[in-house]
Amino acid sequence: MGAGQTTGRRRRAVPWVMLALWVGILAIASPFASKLADVQHDRVTDYLPASADSTQAAELQDELPGGQTTQLVLVYHRDGGLTAADRRAADEQVAAIEGAHTLTATPQGVPSKDGATLMYPVGSNEPGDDEDLRDAFVNDVRDTVHGGDGLTVEVGGPGALLTDSAEVYNSLGGPLLYTTAGVVALLLILIYRSPVLWLLPLVVAGVADYLSMAVAYGLNQAFGTAVSGASSGIMTILVFGAGTDYALLLVSRYREELRRIERPYDAMLAALRGCGPAVLASSGTVAAGLLCLLAADLNSNRGMGPLGTVGVLCALVAMLSLLPAILVLLGRRVFWPLVPAFGSTPKARRSLFAAMGSSAGRRPVAVLVSGAVALGALALGALNLPGTIKQEDTFVDRPEAVTAMLALAEAYPETSSQPITVMTPADRAAAALAAARDTEGVAGARLGRTADGWTELSVTASAPPQTAAETRTIEALRDRLDGSYVGGPSAQQLDLKDASARDQKVVVPLVLVFVLLILIALLRSLVAPLMLVAAVVAVWGAALGIGGLVFGPLLGFEGTDPGLGLLSFVFLVALGVDYGIFLMHRMREESLGGAEPAAAALTALRTTGGVIASAGLVLAATFAVLMNMGLVQLVELGFVIAVGVLLDTFLVRTYLVTSASVALGRKVWWPGRMSRSPEAEPVARQPERV
Repeated sequence: MGAGQTTGRRRRAVPWVMLALWVGILAIASPFASKLADVQHDRVTDYLPASADSTQAAELQDELPGGQTTQLVLVYHRDGGLTAADRRAADEQVAAIEGAHTLTATPQGVPSKDGATLMYPVGSNEPGDDEDLRDAFVNDVRDTVHGGDGLTVEVGGPGALLTDSAEVYNSLGGPLLYTTAGVVALLLILIYRSPVLWLLPLVVAGVADYLSMAVAYGLNQAFGTAVSGASSGIMTILVFGAGTDYALLLVSRYREELRRIERPYDAMLAALRGCGPAVLASSGTVAAGLLCLLAADLNSNRGMGPLGTVGVLCALVAMLSLLPAILVLLGRRVFWPLVPAFGSTPKARRSLFAAMGSSAGRRPVAVLVSGAVALGALALGALNLPGTIKQEDTFVDRPEAVTAMLALAEAYPETSSQPITVMTPADRAAAALAAARDTEGVAGARLGRTADGWTELSVTASAPPQTAAETRTIEALRDRLDGSYVGGPSAQQLDLKDASARDQKVVVPLVLVFVLLILIALLRSLVAPLMLVAAVVAVWGAALGIGGLVFGPLLGFEGTDPGLGLLSFVFLVALGVDYGIFLMHRMREESLGGAEPAAAALTALRTTGGVIASAGLVLAATFAVLMNMGLVQLVELGFVIAVGVLLDTFLVRTYLVTSASVALGRKVWWPGRMSRSPEAEPVARQPERV
């Protein structure tokens, strides 16, 4: 047997071995991937740092007899005033609830001043901290109460809000995956114009997503990494978005190499050598940016970093191993009907990006200044962003728990319907109760349960929940009750806001430093990395500004999530620099080949612009899927990232970075050798991408 035959057999065997390896990986991952939903938690205390006052209070509550209290409020209402029959029906229904469940106290009805509303606070330790039991309790209460003939009954309170939130989060998985896959499929069909080729990146992305779920579950079990509905959903978005981007770059280069190289196996090796370094560098930059979230104090932010990194790396591995194997096995016919024949040349056509590059090249300074002014003007819209979102405003479509809270706020404007929980040392309970009652803004306070040296106080504020006045009351309680922990839903939201502000101050500089260092090492320059980082920061500001012009005035959102600024910054900087790497890497390649700076910049745009535009559209579309979800914070995050990616793709990369590179000339590579003179030994120019 000749050496050529042996080599040929090895070439044919490699893709099959890779397929077999992936089958084995999926078989190992399968038992773990299905368990990820079991470790997903979406309570506010699961998001907060362990050191937060409200977290400490919740943990101490869990240790009380029966564990955590599930607190509900039944709201009976009739326009024009409740009748005696209405009150009898309410008493009977409340008695039925008390007979079916163990309650912390007998519910007492509290009528509103106008007599149109009657509320019954209901608390039970029966579910404890078991989320399934809590949901069953809430649903059973909802099944027990009923109105009719003008009488309305709604079940609200913290426990009902948690149940409704869990229902929304649990519904994200399937719709998010299917919608993302559908959007990516549509775009790939339009990009490839092939009945088969579009399906391959989609299938491989699905495999990568399944693997990422298994790895994420492993991280949770090994290191306690927090898993939330938002973080697991964004992991899926990153797998499909980033994975499809890598697939677009690989397939584009592979198609090019098939015109030069006869055997698909050899063409794929050349494609991997050509685009592999840029893909590895860009994915590494995204991963490094996301891992900076490990420095965050919020569990939700800290968990987002590893899960996002897992998504990107699983997508990278799948697209650089499984996808090439499938493409090689299917051969050239996978591109039908636009099959790249060996020795052929692509049909010459006028490139949109060549035209855009020409306009930027003719008047680079004017284009750069105009673009910078436009981004700055858009960023001013951030001043119009609504304030911190309240719990009742976190849903796109208001569930029953929220409408009940709003009805209570209208019927009882003089008092809060949401208690503030204080956990105080048992030996100081009497003094703490007196101090709480004497605190400004407190309408009432009572003693609750005692266990393990701690006593629970239930404090009612005179101000409505999550208002500035109630916040002052919570802060006053914390100042006066030394050694106690003040918690409850409003205190948790306050701690969430404070922790988010702290995280932004810590994580943002870390992301900038790490991304900048990676770019300096990759591009061997200081000016080019600074230019890219400045560009993506400007994009982030402009995207937030557009959000400020849309969220309140057009979408009617009453607030923004405290973590919006940080998470949108991390994703836009990491992903925006990702595209900058593709462009600058090709620009450096052209410069090393002997091209003048202006020509190198314009050639890089012309040859990579189409692929980057396609990748940007796919990534923006995948994040835009979040806008179809039922939570305002996900809609806002998806909108800002999608708009930012589009700005980055069609304004910053095409006009601003290109015009800045033309204007700076060789100085863009300062202080490297390329900034002073052409390389002494230019390397062979790489064939242009199509």
